[in-house]
Amino acid sequence: MKKLTVRDIDVRGKRVFLRVDFNVPMTEDMHIRDLARVVAALPTLQYLLDHGAGVILASHLGKAKGKPDPLFSLLPVLPVVSQLVGSPVTYAPVYTGDYAAKVRKRAAPGTVTLLENLRFHPGETANDPSFARELASLADVYVNDAFGAAHRAHASTVGAASFFKQPAAGLLMEKEVDFLTRVLEHPARPYVAIIGGAKVSDKAGVIKNLLPKLDHAILGGAAAFNFMKARGMGIGKSLWEPDLAEQLRPLAGDTKLVLPTDVVVAPSIDADADARTVPAKSIPESDMGLDIGPESARRYAEVLATANTVVWAGPMGVFERAAFAEGTRLLSESVAAATDRGATTVAGGGDTGAALTKFGYAQKMSHVSTGGGASLEFLEGKTLPGIAALADR
Repeated sequence: MKKLTVRDIDVRGKRVFLRVDFNVPMTEDMHIRDLARVVAALPTLQYLLDHGAGVILASHLGKAKGKPDPLFSLLPVLPVVSQLVGSPVTYAPVYTGDYAAKVRKRAAPGTVTLLENLRFHPGETANDPSFARELASLADVYVNDAFGAAHRAHASTVGAASFFKQPAAGLLMEKEVDFLTRVLEHPARPYVAIIGGAKVSDKAGVIKNLLPKLDHAILGGAAAFNFMKARGMGIGKSLWEPDLAEQLRPLAGDTKLVLPTDVVVAPSIDADADARTVPAKSIPESDMGLDIGPESARRYAEVLATANTVVWAGPMGVFERAAFAEGTRLLSESVAAATDRGATTVAGGGDTGAALTKFGYAQKMSHVSTGGGASLEFLEGKTLPGIAALADR
């Protein structure tokens, strides 16, 4: 980690603005479905409390459009944080204007205050300097632990940091950067990437950046069908992105690519009962590929059995449906086995993390990123603004 971390700065007796990622999935009746992102923020929060700081937690949640919306309130997160910390957490529904002084006064050493959803303010996503200044006025120290939002140049991730002399990374941010840098710049060989998921447009840059460094690139999901199409193969009604054809065609012949030899097909995602396995070269025009087949899963397991570094971005199929989940489950098993024998295994967030959690393998990876889009942009070689805004060591 080339940036300052919370360990490098003095926080005793200070008010700390801690940008976290509490953008958790919620049920329709406003209950948290997955606490992983809240739990991931605890080491930094506890470190600050143990070192005598008063902590002001700030996060976004959902797709709030610059105004208050009860559907995206962080209020349901409040009791969860209180329980995990083991002491009451103060809630600040308003924290700008005249209310800023009240938030500062409450943030005494050893206390925790949770601000309402940052995106209830239009200045957050616009990185508005006046809103960033108001956020900065709440605290003496700035720490960013929200890797999942590090690819966004927002007021809380970039603008506010500019008002502090030593904006620093939290422990989760440090861990994310360390693991992703390791697999990007210093991978132990053989080096294998797994690319899947429904969208290829957000992974095309990752494929292009990683492919020269890899020993093998295992493909599933829509990524596989895009490359099969680029090779002139028939894919029936399978998902693919025609706009990427020109970009992927030069890569399609690379011998490092490992494509499915069989796929699970059905007339539609909803046609579970009609699912069946066919050779990848014989997908019927009336069907769409929705998972890799058992032969492909065995071939992929053989490749992963040799790997010493594995990066995984995207499931092999529509794992939410039982009929199309087996490929992703088997691959999870293979990557977990690689971890057990000493390989470094890093999974991107989003659907990959959700699949690993569903099948019980999330704890059997070296690291599961809390950031889907952020991890992809990092692996693509892009500079993340939320990290660039932090002070260098």
